[in-house]
Amino acid sequence: MTPGRLAARLVVYFACAIGLFGSLLIFAPWGADILPFGGNEVDVPGSAEELLDLIEIGQEGGSADWTGRLAAALVLAISLAGTIVLMIPITWVYMSTKVAQGYRKTFVAALILLPICATSIVLLIQDSLALAFGLAALVAAVRFRVNLNDALDGIHIFAAICVGLASGVGYLGVGFVMTIFFCFAAVILWHLNYGANPVEDAKQEKKRERLAQAQ
Repeated sequence: MTPGRLAARLVVYFACAIGLFGSLLIFAPWGADILPFGGNEVDVPGSAEELLDLIEIGQEGGSADWTGRLAAALVLAISLAGTIVLMIPITWVYMSTKVAQGYRKTFVAALILLPICATSIVLLIQDSLALAFGLAALVAAVRFRVNLNDALDGIHIFAAICVGLASGVGYLGVGFVMTIFFCFAAVILWHLNYGANPVEDAKQEKKRERLAQAQ
């Protein structure tokens, strides 16, 4: 994959995404109310309080308003699916720019799955300070760590977290714009070989020769 071919693939991908979104707004204008592009004002369904409310309504012989909960579930599904849509081109950039140094398949999968977790966490915490402290305690207990072999690996993880946060707060459009700039900036730097270091290039070449001899 050359920088030119990757840039062309990204242009087609983003053009299709914009075209699909524009078609949705044209043929289904009501969809703009549930798309998480301008701030998510729909509460996430499934909390313990809502479950108790449903039980009380059922005991009193009333009917629950399932329309709002269905809309909230749809917003949640679109938010999670949107993270995958945005992370696919970022993984393309990562795999293309790292093909010479080599990369791990599990790391690429983690880039796609990480924003799903980040989105869910943001939707669950919302404005609850207690849940935020509880999450910090759980993360400290689990001590989740990722072995990063390159500084750019950390940058791609940070990009995945940004996509997840943007989706979680209902500003998937911000994540979309960030993804476009991130991908094309990475492709341009790759094409220009910006910051090339002859010593580091020689080390990488020797490393590839040793791997080839080992195989």
